[in-house]
Amino acid sequence: MSSRMGDFKPMMNVGSISISQRVLATLKQAGAEIIVVVTGYRAEELERHLAKSNVVFLRNESFASTQMFDSAVIGLDFLRGKCDRILLTPVDIPLFTAETALALLAHSSDLVMPICGGETGHPILISARAAGTLVSDSGEGGLRAAMQRSGHDIQYVSVSDKGTLHDADTPEDYRALLTYHNRQILRPVVDVQLAAEKPFFDSRMAMLLFLIDDTSSVRLACRQMQISYSSGWNLINSSEEELGLRLVDRCQGGTGGSRTTLTPEGRDLMERYREFSSQLKSDAAELFEKHFGGVFSV
Repeated sequence: MSSRMGDFKPMMNVGSISISQRVLATLKQAGAEIIVVVTGYRAEELERHLAKSNVVFLRNESFASTQMFDSAVIGLDFLRGKCDRILLTPVDIPLFTAETALALLAHSSDLVMPICGGETGHPILISARAAGTLVSDSGEGGLRAAMQRSGHDIQYVSVSDKGTLHDADTPEDYRALLTYHNRQILRPVVDVQLAAEKPFFDSRMAMLLFLIDDTSSVRLACRQMQISYSSGWNLINSSEEELGLRLVDRCQGGTGGSRTTLTPEGRDLMERYREFSSQLKSDAAELFEKHFGGVFSV
């Protein structure tokens, strides 16, 4: 609830973008395919702020009476059946680098933490197996205590990235974050669009299909993306019109209520797009390093 800061931390700027936008940008740079933002305090405001980021929004409706661990569990429970490994961080530690995230991902342990100057930081890498254990924990003592009780080995990876430690609990911390931010380098940003006569399929459409597949509901999928129900159907209809095939099956009414599922063609297109986009982003990062490595260091 940003009580010590005196302002709403997720929407405070670090340079020209907000703290929350910075975290999302770094996770995407590291190759994250699905990003979940667990909201609570001022949820609608933050969700609107990040609505164009193509992330999944989940809410801790009991944020005022629960701990950060409970919000972490909401995200872990959603992701553990969809990802092999999960990076978890609080929003107020926004300046870890993509290189640090990739260093954690290079290890196969169930729990991996960065350590810088003798201090452990964020993000934390959690395997799907460990996530299943953590969501069943009591949460007493917070996430790190739950990790210690989990029975999974914790691996510590030494990094020189001070951004794993910097938080923004006070105005002084915030000013230190700004100084550190100004020394960061540029990054490539790649968003893939498929086009026929006009563009019809991009990362937003891929995320919408993913959530429809997960929830069997266009309405709920749109809610989790913070887009309107009509906008969701417009995206679907435009894509289907350009492709000349159905991407979703609509089933209205019945005893179980309305239900929407992906057609085989829709699921195949979504999976091919995600694989193509992931490979292209990886290639772009290599090309960026080849052509611009070191050029933009401040």
